[in-house]
Amino acid sequence: MVDPFAPLAMSHGSDWPNRLMLAPLTNQQSHPDGVLSDDEWRWLTMRGEGGFGVTMTCASHVQADGIGFPGQLGIWGDRHRDGLTRLAGSLAATGTRAMVQLHHAGMRTPHALIEGAPVCPSDNDEHGARALTRDEIATLEDDFVAAALRARQAGFHGVELHAAHGYLLCQFLSPELNRRADDYGGSLDNRARLLFDLVARVRSECGPDFSLGVRLSPERFGLRLGEIKTVAQRLLHEAQIDYLDMSLWDVFKRPQEEGHEARSLLDHFTCLERGAVKLGAAGHVARGADVYRALEAGLDFVIIGRSGILHHDFPKRLREHRNFEPVARPVSVEHLRTEGLGEAFIDYLRRSEGFVAP
Repeated sequence: MVDPFAPLAMSHGSDWPNRLMLAPLTNQQSHPDGVLSDDEWRWLTMRGEGGFGVTMTCASHVQADGIGFPGQLGIWGDRHRDGLTRLAGSLAATGTRAMVQLHHAGMRTPHALIEGAPVCPSDNDEHGARALTRDEIATLEDDFVAAALRARQAGFHGVELHAAHGYLLCQFLSPELNRRADDYGGSLDNRARLLFDLVARVRSECGPDFSLGVRLSPERFGLRLGEIKTVAQRLLHEAQIDYLDMSLWDVFKRPQEEGHEARSLLDHFTCLERGAVKLGAAGHVARGADVYRALEAGLDFVIIGRSGILHHDFPKRLREHRNFEPVARPVSVEHLRTEGLGEAFIDYLRRSEGFVAP
Protein backbone atom coordinates (compact mmCIF):
# COMPACT_ATOMS: atom_id res chain seq x y z
CA MET A 1 0.00 0.00 0.00
CA VAL A 2 1.36 3.39 -1.02
CA ASP A 3 1.76 5.81 1.88
CA PRO A 4 0.73 9.38 0.93
CA PHE A 5 2.97 10.64 3.72
CA ALA A 6 6.13 8.95 2.47
CA PRO A 7 8.73 11.43 1.17
CA LEU A 8 9.12 11.72 -2.59
CA ALA A 9 12.62 12.07 -4.07
CA MET A 10 13.16 14.60 -6.86
CA SER A 11 15.96 14.46 -9.42
CA HIS A 12 16.48 18.22 -9.07
CA GLY A 13 15.91 20.45 -6.09
CA SER A 14 14.43 19.50 -2.74
CA ASP A 15 12.69 16.21 -2.11
CA TRP A 16 9.01 16.49 -1.16
CA PRO A 17 8.01 15.76 2.43
CA ASN A 18 4.87 13.92 1.27
CA ARG A 19 2.82 13.08 -1.83
CA LEU A 20 0.01 15.64 -1.48
CA MET A 21 0.15 18.72 -3.73
CA LEU A 22 -2.22 21.67 -3.51
CA ALA A 23 -3.65 22.21 -6.98
CA PRO A 24 -2.93 25.52 -8.76
CA LEU A 25 -6.33 27.06 -8.00
CA THR A 26 -7.78 30.20 -9.53
CA ASN A 27 -8.72 32.49 -6.64
CA GLN A 28 -8.78 36.05 -8.05
CA GLN A 29 -7.27 37.55 -4.89
CA SER A 30 -4.25 39.41 -6.29
CA HIS A 31 -4.23 43.14 -6.95
CA PRO A 32 -5.18 44.36 -10.46
CA ASP A 33 -1.49 44.72 -11.42
CA GLY A 34 -0.75 41.13 -10.35
CA VAL A 35 0.92 42.04 -7.06
CA LEU A 36 0.33 39.53 -4.27
CA SER A 37 -2.37 40.54 -1.77
CA ASP A 38 -2.58 39.74 1.92
CA ASP A 39 -5.60 37.54 1.18
CA GLU A 40 -3.69 35.43 -1.34
CA TRP A 41 -0.70 35.22 0.98
CA ARG A 42 -2.98 34.02 3.82
CA TRP A 43 -4.84 31.48 1.69
CA LEU A 44 -1.66 29.83 0.45
CA THR A 45 0.35 30.02 3.67
CA MET A 46 -2.45 28.29 5.56
CA ARG A 47 -2.21 25.36 3.11
CA GLY A 48 1.48 25.06 3.83
CA GLU A 49 0.72 25.07 7.54
CA GLY A 50 -1.98 22.48 6.88
CA GLY A 51 0.56 19.90 5.77
CA PHE A 52 0.62 19.92 1.97
CA GLY A 53 3.93 18.58 0.73
CA VAL A 54 3.79 20.99 -2.20
CA THR A 55 1.88 24.26 -2.27
CA MET A 56 1.33 25.56 -5.79
CA THR A 57 0.27 29.11 -6.59
CA CYS A 58 -2.54 29.81 -8.98
CA ALA A 59 -1.64 30.08 -12.66
CA SER A 60 0.65 33.12 -12.67
CA HIS A 61 0.94 35.05 -15.93
CA VAL A 62 4.35 35.62 -17.46
CA GLN A 63 3.27 38.55 -19.67
CA ALA A 64 0.94 41.38 -18.71
CA ASP A 65 -1.23 40.67 -21.78
CA GLY A 66 -1.29 36.95 -21.02
CA ILE A 67 -3.67 37.39 -18.09
CA GLY A 68 -6.41 34.80 -17.84
CA PHE A 69 -8.72 36.15 -15.15
CA PRO A 70 -9.20 39.19 -12.91
CA GLY A 71 -7.09 39.24 -9.77
CA GLN A 72 -4.48 36.87 -11.22
CA LEU A 73 -1.08 36.64 -9.59
CA GLY A 74 1.61 38.13 -11.81
CA ILE A 75 5.22 37.11 -12.29
CA TRP A 76 6.03 39.25 -15.32
CA GLY A 77 7.72 42.24 -13.71
CA ASP A 78 9.97 43.41 -10.92
CA ARG A 79 6.92 44.96 -9.22
CA HIS A 80 5.95 41.41 -8.24
CA ARG A 81 9.27 40.54 -6.62
CA ASP A 82 8.56 41.67 -3.05
CA GLY A 83 5.25 39.84 -2.84
CA LEU A 84 6.66 36.68 -4.36
CA THR A 85 9.62 36.77 -1.97
CA ARG A 86 7.29 37.20 0.99
CA LEU A 87 5.14 34.28 -0.15
CA ALA A 88 8.05 31.96 -0.89
CA GLY A 89 9.64 32.66 2.50
CA SER A 90 6.41 32.14 4.40
CA LEU A 91 5.69 28.88 2.61
CA ALA A 92 9.19 27.53 3.08
CA ALA A 93 8.93 28.25 6.81
CA THR A 94 5.98 25.81 7.03
CA GLY A 95 8.03 22.95 5.56
CA THR A 96 6.08 22.75 2.29
CA ARG A 97 7.74 22.97 -1.12
CA ALA A 98 6.73 26.29 -2.69
CA MET A 99 5.98 26.23 -6.42
CA VAL A 100 4.76 28.77 -8.99
CA GLN A 101 2.69 27.72 -11.99
CA LEU A 102 3.79 29.71 -15.05
CA HIS A 103 0.97 30.60 -17.42
CA HIS A 104 -0.16 32.54 -20.47
CA ALA A 105 -3.86 32.47 -21.35
CA GLY A 106 -3.38 32.99 -25.10
CA MET A 107 -6.71 33.20 -26.92
CA ARG A 108 -8.51 32.79 -23.58
CA THR A 109 -7.32 36.18 -22.34
CA PRO A 110 -10.45 38.27 -21.66
CA HIS A 111 -10.63 41.25 -24.04
CA ALA A 112 -11.72 43.48 -21.16
CA LEU A 113 -8.41 42.96 -19.34
CA ILE A 114 -6.02 43.95 -22.15
CA GLU A 115 -5.64 46.44 -24.95
CA GLY A 116 -5.73 44.91 -28.42
CA ALA A 117 -6.44 41.31 -29.36
CA PRO A 118 -5.43 38.19 -27.44
CA VAL A 119 -2.77 36.06 -29.09
CA CYS A 120 -2.87 32.46 -30.28
CA PRO A 121 -0.71 30.18 -32.44
CA SER A 122 -3.08 30.96 -35.34
CA ASP A 123 -5.82 33.51 -35.95
CA ASN A 124 -8.96 32.48 -34.07
CA ASP A 125 -12.21 34.20 -35.01
CA GLU A 126 -14.21 32.62 -32.19
CA HIS A 127 -12.02 34.30 -29.58
CA GLY A 128 -11.03 37.33 -31.63
CA ALA A 129 -7.39 36.29 -31.27
CA ARG A 130 -4.52 36.89 -33.68
CA ALA A 131 -1.57 34.69 -34.55
CA LEU A 132 1.75 35.29 -32.84
CA THR A 133 4.66 36.32 -35.05
CA ARG A 134 7.90 34.39 -34.84
CA ASP A 135 9.53 37.33 -33.04
CA GLU A 136 6.68 37.30 -30.52
CA ILE A 137 7.18 33.57 -29.94
CA ALA A 138 10.85 34.24 -29.19
CA THR A 139 9.85 37.00 -26.75
CA LEU A 140 7.27 34.71 -25.16
CA GLU A 141 9.91 32.06 -24.58
CA ASP A 142 12.23 34.63 -23.03
CA ASP A 143 9.43 35.84 -20.74
CA PHE A 144 8.61 32.33 -19.51
CA VAL A 145 12.29 31.81 -18.68
CA ALA A 146 12.55 35.23 -17.02
CA ALA A 147 9.53 34.34 -14.89
CA ALA A 148 11.13 31.06 -13.84
CA LEU A 149 14.30 32.93 -12.86
CA ARG A 150 12.19 35.48 -10.98
CA ALA A 151 10.56 32.63 -9.03
CA ARG A 152 13.96 31.15 -8.22
CA GLN A 153 15.31 34.50 -7.06
CA ALA A 154 12.24 34.98 -4.87
CA GLY A 155 12.99 31.73 -3.07
CA PHE A 156 10.53 29.27 -4.60
CA HIS A 157 11.62 25.66 -4.84
CA GLY A 158 10.47 25.29 -8.43
CA VAL A 159 8.01 26.13 -11.21
CA GLU A 160 5.45 24.31 -13.32
CA LEU A 161 4.78 25.08 -16.99
CA HIS A 162 1.02 25.22 -17.61
CA ALA A 163 0.45 23.43 -20.93
CA ALA A 164 -3.12 22.31 -20.19
CA HIS A 165 -6.75 23.48 -20.27
CA GLY A 166 -6.62 25.25 -23.61
CA TYR A 167 -4.18 27.98 -22.53
CA LEU A 168 -1.38 29.15 -24.79
CA LEU A 169 1.12 26.29 -24.52
CA CYS A 170 -1.78 23.88 -24.88
CA GLN A 171 -3.04 25.83 -27.90
CA PHE A 172 0.29 25.16 -29.61
CA LEU A 173 -0.15 21.41 -28.97
CA SER A 174 -3.67 21.35 -30.43
CA PRO A 175 -3.91 20.45 -34.14
CA GLU A 176 -7.31 22.15 -34.17
CA LEU A 177 -6.10 25.49 -32.78
CA ASN A 178 -2.56 25.49 -34.20
CA ARG A 179 -2.71 25.78 -37.98
CA ARG A 180 0.72 27.36 -38.45
CA ALA A 181 2.74 26.50 -41.55
CA ASP A 182 6.18 27.16 -39.98
CA ASP A 183 8.25 25.02 -37.63
CA TYR A 184 5.82 25.68 -34.75
CA GLY A 185 2.92 24.04 -36.58
CA GLY A 186 1.97 20.97 -38.58
CA SER A 187 3.63 17.86 -37.11
CA LEU A 188 3.39 17.03 -33.43
CA ASP A 189 7.12 17.64 -33.06
CA ASN A 190 6.63 21.16 -34.40
CA ARG A 191 3.54 21.87 -32.28
CA ALA A 192 5.40 20.67 -29.18
CA ARG A 193 8.56 22.63 -30.06
CA LEU A 194 7.81 25.62 -27.82
CA LEU A 195 7.07 23.43 -24.80
CA PHE A 196 10.26 21.39 -25.15
CA ASP A 197 12.36 24.48 -25.84
CA LEU A 198 11.01 26.00 -22.63
CA VAL A 199 11.74 22.86 -20.63
CA ALA A 200 15.33 22.84 -21.90
CA ARG A 201 15.91 26.52 -21.22
CA VAL A 202 14.35 26.58 -17.74
CA ARG A 203 16.38 23.54 -16.76
CA SER A 204 19.58 25.08 -18.15
CA GLU A 205 19.12 28.59 -16.78
CA CYS A 206 17.61 27.76 -13.39
CA GLY A 207 20.11 25.01 -12.64
CA PRO A 208 20.06 21.49 -11.23
CA ASP A 209 18.82 22.42 -7.74
CA PHE A 210 15.50 23.84 -8.97
CA SER A 211 12.39 21.73 -9.49
CA LEU A 212 10.56 21.79 -12.82
CA GLY A 213 7.19 20.27 -13.70
CA VAL A 214 4.78 20.34 -16.62
CA ARG A 215 0.97 20.24 -16.53
CA LEU A 216 -0.81 18.55 -19.44
CA SER A 217 -4.44 17.70 -20.10
CA PRO A 218 -5.40 15.02 -22.66
CA GLU A 219 -8.90 16.07 -23.70
CA ARG A 220 -10.92 19.01 -25.09
CA PHE A 221 -9.56 21.97 -27.07
CA GLY A 222 -8.88 19.75 -30.08
CA LEU A 223 -6.29 17.64 -28.26
CA ARG A 224 -5.75 14.00 -29.21
CA LEU A 225 -5.11 11.49 -26.47
CA GLY A 226 -2.51 9.58 -28.45
CA GLU A 227 -0.54 12.75 -29.16
CA ILE A 228 -0.60 13.88 -25.53
CA LYS A 229 0.65 10.43 -24.50
CA THR A 230 3.51 10.86 -26.97
CA VAL A 231 4.37 14.28 -25.50
CA ALA A 232 4.13 12.86 -21.98
CA GLN A 233 6.38 9.90 -22.81
CA ARG A 234 9.00 12.18 -24.34
CA LEU A 235 8.96 14.42 -21.26
CA LEU A 236 9.38 11.36 -19.06
CA HIS A 237 12.12 9.85 -21.24
CA GLU A 238 14.20 13.03 -21.58
CA ALA A 239 13.94 13.55 -17.80
CA GLN A 240 14.67 17.26 -17.75
CA ILE A 241 11.53 17.71 -15.68
CA ASP A 242 11.06 16.32 -12.18
CA TYR A 243 7.36 15.61 -12.36
CA LEU A 244 4.45 15.45 -14.77
CA ASP A 245 1.09 16.81 -13.60
CA MET A 246 -1.82 15.34 -15.54
CA SER A 247 -5.06 17.30 -15.18
CA LEU A 248 -7.77 14.75 -15.96
CA TRP A 249 -10.92 16.48 -14.57
CA ASP A 250 -11.77 13.05 -13.12
CA VAL A 251 -8.87 10.74 -12.34
CA PHE A 252 -11.04 7.64 -12.65
CA LYS A 253 -13.05 8.47 -15.79
CA ARG A 254 -12.88 6.78 -19.18
CA PRO A 255 -11.56 8.73 -22.17
CA GLN A 256 -14.01 10.64 -24.34
CA GLU A 257 -12.12 9.90 -27.54
CA GLU A 258 -13.45 6.99 -29.57
CA GLY A 259 -11.18 3.98 -29.65
CA HIS A 260 -9.57 4.65 -26.27
CA GLU A 261 -12.45 3.84 -23.90
CA ALA A 262 -11.31 0.34 -22.94
CA ARG A 263 -9.36 1.58 -19.93
CA SER A 264 -9.39 4.60 -17.66
CA LEU A 265 -7.79 7.87 -18.65
CA LEU A 266 -5.38 7.44 -15.75
CA ASP A 267 -4.29 4.01 -17.01
CA HIS A 268 -3.19 5.57 -20.29
CA PHE A 269 -0.52 7.52 -18.39
CA THR A 270 0.47 5.24 -15.50
CA CYS A 271 1.53 2.66 -18.10
CA LEU A 272 4.17 4.98 -19.55
CA GLU A 273 7.85 4.42 -18.75
CA ARG A 274 8.63 7.24 -16.34
CA GLY A 275 12.15 6.53 -15.11
CA ALA A 276 13.03 8.98 -12.33
CA VAL A 277 10.29 11.46 -13.26
CA LYS A 278 7.32 11.42 -10.91
CA LEU A 279 3.71 11.26 -12.14
CA GLY A 280 0.76 12.95 -10.46
CA ALA A 281 -2.81 13.70 -11.44
CA ALA A 282 -5.71 15.93 -10.51
CA GLY A 283 -9.44 15.40 -10.90
CA HIS A 284 -12.05 14.59 -8.26
CA VAL A 285 -9.53 13.39 -5.69
CA ALA A 286 -11.57 14.68 -2.79
CA ARG A 287 -11.84 12.03 -0.08
CA GLY A 288 -9.28 10.08 1.83
CA ALA A 289 -10.33 6.95 -0.04
CA ASP A 290 -9.74 8.73 -3.37
CA VAL A 291 -6.17 9.58 -2.38
CA TYR A 292 -5.32 5.98 -1.59
CA ARG A 293 -7.12 4.64 -4.66
CA ALA A 294 -5.24 7.03 -6.97
CA LEU A 295 -1.87 6.12 -5.46
CA GLU A 296 -2.65 2.42 -5.66
CA ALA A 297 -3.54 2.94 -9.34
CA GLY A 298 0.07 3.91 -10.00
CA LEU A 299 0.52 7.60 -9.27
CA ASP A 300 3.51 8.90 -7.35
CA PHE A 301 1.55 11.84 -5.91
CA VAL A 302 -1.95 13.29 -5.98
CA ILE A 303 -3.17 16.83 -6.55
CA ILE A 304 -5.90 18.14 -4.27
CA GLY A 305 -8.24 20.93 -5.38
CA ARG A 306 -11.63 21.47 -3.79
CA SER A 307 -10.85 19.59 -0.59
CA GLY A 308 -7.85 21.88 -0.16
CA ILE A 309 -10.24 24.82 -0.34
CA LEU A 310 -12.65 23.29 2.15
CA HIS A 311 -9.93 22.21 4.59
CA HIS A 312 -6.62 24.03 4.76
CA ASP A 313 -5.36 21.09 6.82
CA PHE A 314 -6.66 18.29 4.59
CA PRO A 315 -3.30 16.45 4.81
CA LYS A 316 -3.29 16.53 8.61
CA ARG A 317 -6.88 15.29 8.71
CA LEU A 318 -6.03 12.50 6.28
CA ARG A 319 -3.07 11.44 8.40
CA GLU A 320 -5.40 11.14 11.39
CA HIS A 321 -8.25 9.46 9.49
CA ARG A 322 -7.46 7.43 6.39
CA ASN A 323 -11.11 7.62 5.24
CA PHE A 324 -11.50 11.33 5.93
CA GLU A 325 -14.53 12.87 4.21
CA PRO A 326 -14.54 16.62 3.51
CA VAL A 327 -17.40 18.73 4.77
CA ALA A 328 -20.49 18.51 2.57
CA ARG A 329 -21.20 21.35 0.16
CA PRO A 330 -22.61 23.92 0.05
CA VAL A 331 -20.61 25.45 2.87
CA SER A 332 -21.16 28.72 4.65
CA VAL A 333 -19.27 31.89 3.91
CA GLU A 334 -18.06 31.84 7.49
CA HIS A 335 -16.57 28.36 7.00
CA LEU A 336 -14.61 29.60 3.97
CA ARG A 337 -13.41 32.68 5.83
CA THR A 338 -12.20 30.47 8.67
CA GLU A 339 -10.33 28.39 6.11
CA GLY A 340 -8.42 31.49 4.99
CA LEU A 341 -10.33 32.58 1.87
CA GLY A 342 -10.77 36.27 1.11
CA GLU A 343 -13.96 37.85 -0.19
CA ALA A 344 -12.80 37.83 -3.83
CA PHE A 345 -12.17 34.09 -3.71
CA ILE A 346 -15.52 33.45 -2.04
CA ASP A 347 -17.29 35.52 -4.71
CA TYR A 348 -15.51 33.51 -7.40
CA LEU A 349 -16.63 30.22 -5.80
CA ARG A 350 -20.24 31.41 -5.86
CA ARG A 351 -20.11 30.79 -9.62
CA SER A 352 -19.67 27.06 -8.93
CA GLU A 353 -23.15 25.74 -8.39
CA GLY A 354 -23.66 24.26 -4.94
CA PHE A 355 -20.32 25.31 -3.45
CA VAL A 356 -21.28 28.32 -1.31
CA ALA A 357 -24.48 28.37 0.72
CA PRO A 358 -26.88 31.21 -0.10
